[in-house]
Amino acid sequence: MTDDNFDHRKLSNRILFGMGLGLVFGVLINLTVADQAWAQSFLIDGLLGVVGEIFVRFLSMLVVPLVFVSLITGVSALSDPKKLGRVGGKAVALYMLTTGIAISLALAAAVIVKPGVGASPEQTVEREISVQPSFGEVLTDMVPRNPVEAMANGDMLPIIVFAVLIGLSIALAGKPGERVGQFFADFNVVVMRLVGFVMLLAPYGVFALIASLGATTGLSTFFGVLKYVLLVLFILVLHATVTYSLLLRTLTGLSPRIFFSKMRAVLAFAFSTASSGATIPVTLKTVEHRLGADNKVASFTVPLGATINMDGTAIMQGIAAGFIAQYFAVDLSVTQYLMIVVMVIIASVGAAGVPGVGLILLAGVLAQVGLPAEGIALILGVDRLLDMTRTAVNVTGDAMVTVVVADSEGELDRSLFNEKDGR
Repeated sequence: MTDDNFDHRKLSNRILFGMGLGLVFGVLINLTVADQAWAQSFLIDGLLGVVGEIFVRFLSMLVVPLVFVSLITGVSALSDPKKLGRVGGKAVALYMLTTGIAISLALAAAVIVKPGVGASPEQTVEREISVQPSFGEVLTDMVPRNPVEAMANGDMLPIIVFAVLIGLSIALAGKPGERVGQFFADFNVVVMRLVGFVMLLAPYGVFALIASLGATTGLSTFFGVLKYVLLVLFILVLHATVTYSLLLRTLTGLSPRIFFSKMRAVLAFAFSTASSGATIPVTLKTVEHRLGADNKVASFTVPLGATINMDGTAIMQGIAAGFIAQYFAVDLSVTQYLMIVVMVIIASVGAAGVPGVGLILLAGVLAQVGLPAEGIALILGVDRLLDMTRTAVNVTGDAMVTVVVADSEGELDRSLFNEKDGR
């Protein structure tokens, strides 16, 4: 255990070093040769783009087998199926609570700071917005017509439902179930080893992703909506450091400082990929092997959180709705603000943990309160940076809820959680 912690600490430092070096390298490219054809084709789209895309694909490759196998292993190991209901109920309640706090913070900040008053962005990009399914459709789609199709499409809620049913069936099937359960337990060990291999590539993948971002993002992009950007970033950081810390300390008595210290690698992954789904393998490995949550809990709460926990997205939507309303000089009533809160919480259920999903959800929120969807174009140019930051907030919430639920069920190794890096 000592060697594993030490290796993980070194890997975390390498990932952070790769992120910093990538940012410096990307900015240098941006300031010197970004406008030259050879740099765009060979460096940005070529070397950096290919390495970054390969790394993201490696992570995405792991998501479905890891969630499916790990969840089956965790559920089938439950001696009391009622325990799954308690774990699920606690997780969903906490995820909805944190999302409600996040959107409330965001709307309060938008009303007090008024980021849209006096804003004059030059962004006129048009974006085709997909239609967000209704809440009833989300509930219906949770049950897969074809589990293989759901896995091929990466639809997490149907995969979770199918895996839970398989796990319960294994737990209740006696001797045959024990044999099948042992197969999945062994398979889970193999998949986690594969996660370890992919994590060795992380410093290089993170370097490429951040360097590509730094090389293609101009500072002028942020000037028109700087007040909006700074406000969203401030509330995201406030929610992650204050709300999560208070909940963790109040509900478990554990140290938020240790929690955030051990989450460094996960935050770097989430920030670089801007995808909660792609970060699942890293989140799951961290909450189990460094924070001490048992697989029986973590295998359920982490993929569930990547699907329904959208605190960062909720913050962006709340501030963006206020920003767009103020930009177009539309006064929102208290009822409309409450409608935004309800819409954001409901819309977060079933939303894919992929880059850019927040803008799709935002279109539905704007429509419900009568704001023009064209307002999304005002914030489109800066959304990539905010998307990366809110994804880091989302995965932090996934891990915090997992630790809280595991502790409440007696499935948290507190000595492992409190063990310092390098010991």
